[in-house]
Order: sequence, then C-alpha cells, then structure tokens
Amino acid sequence: MTAITPDTVLTELHEAADAVASLAAKLTEEDVPAPSLLAGWTRGHVLAHITGISNAMARQLEFAARGETVELYDGGYEGRTNAIEAAAGHGIDEHRRDLAAALERALRAFDSLEPGGWQVPISYRGGVVLDGGLALWRELVIHASDLGTGRRPETWSRQFCEHLFDFLSARVPEGQKFVLQPLGLPPVAIGAGGRSTVISGMVTDIAAWLAGREPSLGSLRASAAADGVELPELLPWPSGVPASK
Repeated sequence: MTAITPDTVLTELHEAADAVASLAAKLTEEDVPAPSLLAGWTRGHVLAHITGISNAMARQLEFAARGETVELYDGGYEGRTNAIEAAAGHGIDEHRRDLAAALERALRAFDSLEPGGWQVPISYRGGVVLDGGLALWRELVIHASDLGTGRRPETWSRQFCEHLFDFLSARVPEGQKFVLQPLGLPPVAIGAGGRSTVISGMVTDIAAWLAGREPSLGSLRASAAADGVELPELLPWPSGVPASK
C-alpha cells in the first residue's frame, strides 16, 4: 500500500468535506428525523456527530499549535453522546450552519499546518496530527454513507479502502489471519494468527464489511481451505471510544 502523505490527506479532507456539505444541502426538514443507516440514529444524529468530530479534531490541532494536548471531546465520551443527542433534533437550517462552521474550522486548522506540524503530538489515540487528519477523513467518508442518501460504500476510493484495510486490521481476532483479495488487485494479509480466511470481493465491499457497514455491491465471499464459509466475526472498532458510530 502506498503511504498517505499530508498533502494527500489535505486533498482528501477537502473533497470529503465538500461531499458531506453537498449531501446536507439536499436534505429536507423531513429528512432530519428519518432513520439513517446506523441503528438507533436518525440523520440528525449523524449530522450532529459529523459536526462534533469536526470541531473536536479542530480543537486537537488548535491546542497542539500551542504545545498543549486536550481530550478529544469536551466532557469525554459522555460529553460527546450528550452533545449529539442535544443537537440531533435541530432543524435542517441549524444543522447546515453548524456543520459548515465545524468543517470550515477543521479545514482551516489543517490548511494552516507547517510541514513539521503534522508530527506534533495530540491526545487522539496517543498519536500525532497526521493521525487526526486520517481519522477525520474516515469519519467524513464513512458517515456520508451512513446518511443513507445514496452515497454508498461503492463510492469509496481504492486509496481510502486500502487505508481502512490497514487501520482496521486491529479488528482481526487473535489467532486469525484474513487474506483480503480485492477483485483485480493484489491480496493483503491482515492479522498474525495461524487460522486463515480468504475474504474476496470488490475492494469497496471488503472495506465496508471491515468498517461494520453493509457491502453495497453484493460481491463479498469468505473461504477457508478452499471451502465457502461464513464471514468471520470482527473485534470492536479500534478507537478510544465505543465503535460502530
């Protein structure tokens, strides 16, 4: 897999932010309380979460620029959850205003980075600013699909899917190894166990499955010792906060 550079992250963040803003611009007042593709969440919840993570990551960079670190969400995971619930029921105009302001804040923080700024420590996962940029990229792309407005995982780029293969390798259970075989592309092995399962299909279907989302092209197959098997169970999302959302 090709290493993802800061310049690539910047380009992808702007494209992903534009896509999210475009989807939000098409939503109606009636769309906000409608179910999203995340169980138990409306589209309003997803919009509130995208706004929240954009502000949270911007805050990481703002503190890092002063040589300081701060927890990802004000009030921790409980603060995150409370903020999403409080904002989920807002009207579409308020969602759009809040989302636009949060995306602008985050992009401004990343755009203003000097080359060395990408390696400055942040509290998110005990990493550096580059890790925060990759995280926001994942959040924007995946949650754009979660809105359930037609932008499904088949729109995810090969580079994004291959990034997910790497990041989500932590979901492989102990003792297992997954040999990911995207159609027409080289195989990728993740996990270090002795029990191998081959997961084949379109690159976007494999990435969607690893991300806990519904593969949208119906191409996914699993096999072990050349026999078809059920798709294996995955460990939780590798994050400092609960997964799935």
